Amino acid sequence: MSGPLDGIRVLEFAGIGPAPFCAMLLADLGADVVRVDRGDEAVRANLVRERGRTSLTLDLRSSDGIDLALAAIERADVLIEGFRPGVMERLGLGPDVALQRNPRLIYGRMTGWGQSGPLARTAGHDLTYIAITGALSALAEDGARPVPPLNLVGDFGGGALYLALGIASALYERERSGRGQVIDAAIVDGAASLMANFSGMTAGGEPAYDMGRRILGGGAPNYRTYECADGRYVAVGPIEPRFYAILREKLGIDAPVDIDAAEVAKGRTNAGPAAVAQTFAATVPAVEAHTLAAVFKQRTRDEWATLLQDTDACVAPVMEFDEAPSHPHMRERGIYIEIAGVVQPAVAPRLSRTPGAVRQPPTDFDGGGRETLRR
Repeated sequence: MSGPLDGIRVLEFAGIGPAPFCAMLLADLGADVVRVDRGDEAVRANLVRERGRTSLTLDLRSSDGIDLALAAIERADVLIEGFRPGVMERLGLGPDVALQRNPRLIYGRMTGWGQSGPLARTAGHDLTYIAITGALSALAEDGARPVPPLNLVGDFGGGALYLALGIASALYERERSGRGQVIDAAIVDGAASLMANFSGMTAGGEPAYDMGRRILGGGAPNYRTYECADGRYVAVGPIEPRFYAILREKLGIDAPVDIDAAEVAKGRTNAGPAAVAQTFAATVPAVEAHTLAAVFKQRTRDEWATLLQDTDACVAPVMEFDEAPSHPHMRERGIYIEIAGVVQPAVAPRLSRTPGAVRQPPTDFDGGGRETLRR
């Protein structure tokens, strides 16, 4: 199978969380990935995340294991490791040794705190990483307890995706310089970067972090979820005036809404369509929430979804995780696929000329890795 990364050889040292997810993304896009396992049940292959690569069990405490790892490093384009700072150096596989053996190597290091700083050598997890970036505090509504957003913001968004971007960037730069380099990918760096838009909003005087009161945190009646007659929910997000008008029409709401037209016009004059939407949502009176809540309670979630699905009312059903693959849009685009009996996300993003593909389901320990190294 081919893909945009066809021919790129990746050596992944098995770990948990963001590093293996990054390796999955590279494998999906065509890279030839070998996962180096320690035979540790704690990091046994996830039924989706470890797809697309072969595996090799090595004892990195033995000279034979280190010798084989170094031989693989000499032939690799990319190395991925997610240990605490200093672990690979103590094994004799640190970046100095690796780049001396292979000057073209892209050495990707994935940590929570980064390779430097007071917390660099301490333990942590997604929750603690996003806590110190300010991202977690933004998820608390009206001063309530902040709720962990799974580990999407830290491990996968701020971690794996930024490591993948760093690797792709370094591979591109290597085409000009012929030289590899080290990537220090830290979850705290990536999570802070993900908050860039809200940093800009705060600098501009907008209540970007005020969850429950700011617009994008459910503070506006026309940007939140509503319960339906069957106890399930719809997501309602018509921020722009024209879309909100469509929603009210489709819901059969005839009562006028008292919106400060001068404020909306001011937003349009000063900053264009985005400011119009923000200013409009901020001026929709809170009483509208009671009106919308009462209307949405009159039908089930799926009835509202059917009524509103082909409109610009900006309404979508809140699907349970196991329901999502059956949604008509998800099904028609093939966003989920089934491999070896496991329903899972398809390859993303989609490239027109060199699309990626899932090569194989996850393998057990020592699943084809030695054959990959010989090849």
